[in-house]
Formats: sequence, C-alpha cells, structure tokens
Amino acid sequence: MNELLLLSALNGLVIGSFYALMALGLSLIINLTKVINFAHGGFLAVSAYLAYSMSPYVGFWGALLIAPILTAVVGLMIESVAIRPLYGRDPLYSLLLTFGLAYVLQDAAQFIWGAQSLPFRIPQWLAAPVSNSYFFVTGYRVLMIVVMVVAVGILFSTLYHTRLGIRIRAGTLDLDMVAASGVNIRILRNLNFGIGVYLAGVAGVLAAGVIGLQPAMGESIIMPSFVAIIVGGIGSLIGTVIGGLLIGVAAGIVGMFFPSAAELVIYLMMVIVLLFRPRGLFGQKEILL
Repeated sequence: MNELLLLSALNGLVIGSFYALMALGLSLIINLTKVINFAHGGFLAVSAYLAYSMSPYVGFWGALLIAPILTAVVGLMIESVAIRPLYGRDPLYSLLLTFGLAYVLQDAAQFIWGAQSLPFRIPQWLAAPVSNSYFFVTGYRVLMIVVMVVAVGILFSTLYHTRLGIRIRAGTLDLDMVAASGVNIRILRNLNFGIGVYLAGVAGVLAAGVIGLQPAMGESIIMPSFVAIIVGGIGSLIGTVIGGLLIGVAAGIVGMFFPSAAELVIYLMMVIVLLFRPRGLFGQKEILL
C-alpha cells in the first residue's frame, strides 16, 4: 500500500510539474498583459513536434534546449502581429483571438506532421529505473521534476535579480507608471509573452516523452493549468507553482484508486478554494466569476 501511494504521488508530482510550468507561463502573460492565452496548449504541441523533428540531428538534449527557444520565437512573432493590436481593448477580444489561434496551431501541426500519434524517443538510460526497490521511479520522471525546479528557479532569479524581471514585476502592478518612467512597454510585453511561451515549450518537450505526440496534446493540460492559477491565486507566481503541484498530486492519488474521478478532483479542489478563499491560496485579490 505504501509503494502504491508513493507511485501515485510520484505520478501526480510529474503531472503537476507540467501544470506548474504551463500555469507559470499563463500567469506571467495574464499578470502583465491581461491576456487569457488559450493558445498556450498549442504552443506546447508546437514545441513537442519541433523537438521530434530535430532530435535525430541534435539528440534529445539538443531538442530539449532548442525547441522551446524556437517556440518562444514563434510566440514573439504572433504577439507582435496578432495580439499587440488588442491591448487596451475589451479582454474578450484577446480571449477569442487566442481561442481561435489554439485551433490554428493545432491544425498546422496536424497538416505538417499528420493526425496520427507519433512516439518521441528518449535516451534509453533515462527510461530505466533509478532504484531496484522502487522500479517505477525512472530517470525520466526524476528529470522532469528536476527540469521544473530548475526552470522555476531561473525564472524567479530573472524576475528578482535582472532589470527585465524587475520591470515585468513593476508592470504587473502599474504598467502606466512603468511606461511613464521611459520603459518601452511594447518590448516589455513582447519579451514577457515570449518567456511565458518558452515555459510552455519546455513542458511540451517533456510531455512528449510521456504521452507521445498528437496535435491536440495541449488540450488535456491547458484547463488544469488555469485551475492551478485559480487554486494558487491570481497574481502569485509561487502560488501558481504550488497550485499546479497540488492538483497534480491530488489527481495522481485519486486516479490510482478511482480513475474516473482523477479529472473531477481537480475541479472539485478549485470549487472548494473559491468557496472558502476566493482569492486563491496565495492570491493578492479576489477572483471575480
């Protein structure tokens, strides 16, 4: 029973790592630009397919490094062309745009790589267990958690110890004041959007090694990522990470014993948090529904 619980918690922690990375990118974009980016799952799929295409040439590690960067470049271009003109308008416009963009990215992936599922090969030694006692703890599962921790650490170091990060944090509080101080907020928004998409790209490459590749692979992660933001609290990046890990572990444990309720428990947690703490666990302001 103990090993079963450990397996369930580990599976949940791995899933929660995906949610945390995706939710962090979403939260960055929402906090600064107020854009609810439904295309985030599409960027995840694009990064996974790019990694699949380049891995025969640069290997798994090269693909893990390069694919998210290329995906972020795609995000920068899309933000400049399609999303930037909608800043300052009703948020509904950007929501509808990104909702449609999600299907554009999905159909583009299907057109280029096909509708069938594709396997993404990982190094054989990563697929092996790290312990004879706990055979279900593979190197790849450990890698996914380590990458999440490193990515979160680099992001927070950037936000608190670089000029760009400090400007992004200031912009989430008062973007007009940041603009009045001489900062080019067009570039600031663009780079912030790119960082958010990059995090989705990292999650996409890692997810490909677990669930394989399919054009709609981001759909199963995008909604729980929004739930992670709500549970953790809008405006709190630390809360977003904790929210993602919490719902992942809860879904993993419940799914082991009641598979049909694995997704239900995620939304049940959101309802409970909204009932008793509408601002989320670490939120700075209440969530208005």
